[in-house]
Amino acid sequence: MPVVELPHTRIHLQEMNKGAAETVLMVHGMFTNLSIWYFNIAPILAERYHVVLYDLKGHGMSDRAQQGYDLQSMSDELLALMDALQLTSVYLAGYSYGGLIALKTAIRHPQKIKKLAVIESPNPYEQETMNVVDVYSKELLVHFVNGQGDHSPAKMGKRQLERRHRLYEFLLKESTIRQDMQQERHFFSNGGIKDIPHETLLIYGRDSDCVSAGLELQEKIKDARLLFVNGDHNIPVQEPFTIGNALKDFFDTQD
Repeated sequence: MPVVELPHTRIHLQEMNKGAAETVLMVHGMFTNLSIWYFNIAPILAERYHVVLYDLKGHGMSDRAQQGYDLQSMSDELLALMDALQLTSVYLAGYSYGGLIALKTAIRHPQKIKKLAVIESPNPYEQETMNVVDVYSKELLVHFVNGQGDHSPAKMGKRQLERRHRLYEFLLKESTIRQDMQQERHFFSNGGIKDIPHETLLIYGRDSDCVSAGLELQEKIKDARLLFVNGDHNIPVQEPFTIGNALKDFFDTQD
């Protein structure tokens, strides 16, 4: 199991096409894991790029953590991972809360990001939307825990299923993940988003409850383009090939 030792945790990761000259780093959302990219979206990008996927702490096969799920802490770990892998700059893509982590990182260290892609990230201020995203996240949780879908590996054994259930029970009941996410309520208004200099692709589902967040980000980020695809908040599962090709086309385009 590929694991990177960071200052306060151990992170599980997967890499594709390590010999490529440029890297795409992909951040999944809360209550999912790197599988959301691994089976359909990442291989499309790996046709050209070195692709790095990792499980956020408390998720997948990374170490559990009782606290530290705020955007600053999660961005710190993303940057520490880049340092550990000796990546000076990357194309960065994030889904849902992972998109917020990507935005935070782009604000803090713009020189480390070549281009930015944000997929279905909610506005943390909109509590109703955050609650809806929670529902979708739990649906994805069931999806991944049970190894469902043609993007998933073969059906997992009972022990592996039980381990995943325990991990997510821990997140929901024993960690500060919900409180830490609540701390980010004002991120869209005072988080420095207007200062992001990168060419940015925003991808949202036409039927998503997060569409208003996509429109707001498009307005705030100077060089942002908004792309709608069929589906709701779960578009990486619903339209993986559309998203994979959109990301590849976006990153392939020269500045």
